[in-house]
Amino acid sequence: MIPRDQNPDFLNEFLDYSSVTLNKSVNSIKEYNYDIALFLKFIKYHFGMIPVNEIEEIKAITIDDLTLSTIEKISLADIQAFLAYLKNTYNSKPATLARKASTIRIFFKYLCNKSKKISSNPAQELENPKLDKRLPKYLTLEQSERLLEVSQTSSSSHGNHDNHERNFAIITLFLNCGMRLSELVSINLNDINYFDSKLNVIGKGNKERTIYLNNACIDAIKKYIEVRPREGVKADSRNALFLSERRERISNRAVQYIVKEELKLSGIDPNKYSVHKLRHTAATLMYKYGNVDIRALQELLGHESIATTEIYTHVDNEQVRSAVERNPLNNKKQVD
Repeated sequence: MIPRDQNPDFLNEFLDYSSVTLNKSVNSIKEYNYDIALFLKFIKYHFGMIPVNEIEEIKAITIDDLTLSTIEKISLADIQAFLAYLKNTYNSKPATLARKASTIRIFFKYLCNKSKKISSNPAQELENPKLDKRLPKYLTLEQSERLLEVSQTSSSSHGNHDNHERNFAIITLFLNCGMRLSELVSINLNDINYFDSKLNVIGKGNKERTIYLNNACIDAIKKYIEVRPREGVKADSRNALFLSERRERISNRAVQYIVKEELKLSGIDPNKYSVHKLRHTAATLMYKYGNVDIRALQELLGHESIATTEIYTHVDNEQVRSAVERNPLNNKKQVD
């Protein structure tokens, strides 16, 4: 995270507001800090506040000396110039630009409407870049079954130890529940309710949600707990469900490594699929084979908007073909 002493005071105040009042997660605060700091560095360059030949890259510009009088001068055109700079310089994708635009809107809304530090909001009419609509990549049912079978018996691990019970439990939770990486890593032993077969996690936007566990998940968790290290576990990780070889809460990167190794052992290209693709797979399989209502799937995945969930209604070409074939007019013969 960018050290706070490198930020102007009004940026740190915005971060505090986002953390306390908006209850944003630590990761969200880090993203806000990075996005706004980069935007302000661009503004100093864009406004000619430093000679171009004094820097090799905009990221090297310091912003702790910026004042609100400079922020008052920012226009909608300046914000759009920043987004164009990101696209042209870093080849930023529409989704990345949309996130930056969202952060900038929240930042100026705070400065203008909440803290009254500036008189007008230049981001009020800022629109998000049009996003490409792409179908999610996911494993087929056969690939998913092979991945589970391999992870249950293989001895692959993040290191030289046999952790197949742990790895199998991780793969099982991803493929059956559709949980996010951050949600899986943060699971604590006391989060799991075996009586009701569910657990509570802190999801995106720092929101708590319930994940229901089927028999496969409960069985995999119990088998892992039987062999889960009990001695030498780091003090701050004693309640963590999944542990690394260092006997501390497993990291995001370690889980990503495990998933890629298991994909590779299953004969599946690890460069095409990732942890997040397993989430897509769980959602797709539930929608395709489980006749899951789209609203139920939205709640299960923790999507704030139904529009995000609706992408899974377009992934199954077999259902589309079947719908056409079931059209009652299909049996009407042409009159000779």
